[in-house]
Amino acid sequence: MGEHIIKLPDVGEGVAEAELVEWHVKIGDIVREDTVLAAVMTDKATVEIPSPVDGEILWLGAEIGDTVAIGSPIVRLKVAGEGNMKAGKVAEPATGVEPPARLPSPKPEAASPPKPAKPAETPAKSASSSSAPKTVTRSSASGAPRPEGEKPLASPAVRLRAKETGIDLRQVSGSGPAGRIGHEDIEAFLARGPQAARAPGPARNDAVEDIKLVGLRRKIAEKMTLSKSRIPHITYVEEIDVTALEELRAALNKEKRAKGGAERPKLTLLPFLMRAMVKAIADQPQLNSLFDDEAGIIHQHGGIHIGIAAQTPSGLVVPVVKHAEARDVWDCAAEVARLAEAAKSGTATRDELSGSTITITSLGAMGGMATTPVINHPEVAIVGVNKMMVRPVWDGTGFIPRKMMNLSSSFDHRVIDGWDAAVFIQRIKALLETPALIFVD
Repeated sequence: MGEHIIKLPDVGEGVAEAELVEWHVKIGDIVREDTVLAAVMTDKATVEIPSPVDGEILWLGAEIGDTVAIGSPIVRLKVAGEGNMKAGKVAEPATGVEPPARLPSPKPEAASPPKPAKPAETPAKSASSSSAPKTVTRSSASGAPRPEGEKPLASPAVRLRAKETGIDLRQVSGSGPAGRIGHEDIEAFLARGPQAARAPGPARNDAVEDIKLVGLRRKIAEKMTLSKSRIPHITYVEEIDVTALEELRAALNKEKRAKGGAERPKLTLLPFLMRAMVKAIADQPQLNSLFDDEAGIIHQHGGIHIGIAAQTPSGLVVPVVKHAEARDVWDCAAEVARLAEAAKSGTATRDELSGSTITITSLGAMGGMATTPVINHPEVAIVGVNKMMVRPVWDGTGFIPRKMMNLSSSFDHRVIDGWDAAVFIQRIKALLETPALIFVD
């Protein structure tokens, strides 16, 4: 029998390290060739690491959340034959890496509940207690130690201790004068067990769970921190009347069903908003830019690549509809549906999750009245879609029901002035409120 070391392979061009986000095995497991051992993440691309050999796991070289350099040992296995280690060292001399000795699996220990600290007694009280110990009067098993409605007597310190330990003082027998409750009575009551000590009503929960930020969640945290720390945001909220747009959308979807157009996806609001953004950017191309603040350069793009912020089981990702300027509403709808499915299933490629020049964020039915979207750094603008609802709108003679929706959009105030931001959103508003203009070239 021998031992075989598996090192972190090259997981991408120019990648020097990766974050370990998941172990699929544990020490003692028997694995076969091509068994997935772990998953690592680089720049939102998750890569699975398979085993090249059969064997038994002896050692795991990193914990979830650790950053591991390419070429570092991550797994040691016991294998049939010599393996690639001799005398505890890797057979290939080029590495020069000696893995640590096998780490034993820690055995979980049952956590015992903390015992309440006994307050310090005054010297006089201690002397009294040692010379003439008090006899604690315990309540009977049939009821409370005092008549119903009688207020228990206790000092503020005793009351505080009872509150902290979740004790109902009405259930505690006092051994002091006139039934006064002291610290020794609390201790005697606690000694009867947790059932006796529990106060009525909701129970306290002092548990604290430490959750380490790993994988995609850590990437999101880093990106949001970078954006908010480096970009001075300005957020502009505008109300949009989407009644006509919703009527047109319903008619187009109905026509598709009537003709049996299975090749065309169902139209949502997003494709119309994307086309409206394309037309508005044609008038204000500076909105479709990436700002390199370190170099002081604004990269203004001709191609409009719209990121769609999407919530997935793993966290927030931004699949990108490339060249929206060359797509109609049907093509935009099909690409959004395809990318959303890939993002949710975890099959989206690195190219599909990068390269956006402006972003849409939408919380759908949970969109609220207004939001303050965080710009997808290094972009300079993000358009936020809020909840659509029927509201009464004054038409000059009376109130009529209209379908209304707010757009909450944020801009990089270093390169986009408030006036330009307002002009951009007003142009989108005009297009969405008169949706026929979206189809006019």
